[in-house]
Amino acid sequence: MSIELIPDDVRGKWLFEDWRHACAILDRDFPREWADILDVLRDFRLRKSMILKPGGRLSSISEFFNDSFAVRGWREKGFDTSVVVDGQETETPTHKVDCFKNRIALEIEWNNKDPFYDRDLNNFRLLFELRAVSVGVIITKTQDCIDLYTELGRGASTGQSTTVWHKLIPRMQGGGAGGCPVLALGMTRQLYVEDE
Repeated sequence: MSIELIPDDVRGKWLFEDWRHACAILDRDFPREWADILDVLRDFRLRKSMILKPGGRLSSISEFFNDSFAVRGWREKGFDTSVVVDGQETETPTHKVDCFKNRIALEIEWNNKDPFYDRDLNNFRLLFELRAVSVGVIITKTQDCIDLYTELGRGASTGQSTTVWHKLIPRMQGGGAGGCPVLALGMTRQLYVEDE
């Protein structure tokens, strides 16, 4: 990975894992989208109030990312895909991508079950092969964020099968996204802010 493509102020608070030169592709071919991603990462703080807020359909952390990307022109996106063989059309359904802009697909996996990583990576693979996506990005948390939740009495909300950095990386390195370049972004405890 070209670590120099990640500014120091972002690198100190997030973990990065690059698969198939995703950073270089974002930097050179998609500079506006890369700037959006870096700006959102810079703006995010893991606030104590976010952690202590009871869960609902969507956590305040996921809402922050969805809203921050939305104001920059990113949208949730579904894809109508099919394969035609000898005139026979077969639908190949995919799931919606959380945030999409100019061929960059971004998923926020804050507190789902870890098989959602398989779903995301497979979706990136299919959409890359169909030339609808050039790079996939996944934002998730690291183990030290789970430890922080436990210290604040919210450990039960991040069960053992939850999405966490160390469960994503082997799936990426094992080729779960096929040929699709993927950038994983891991939220660390360095982002924590006491705001009560």
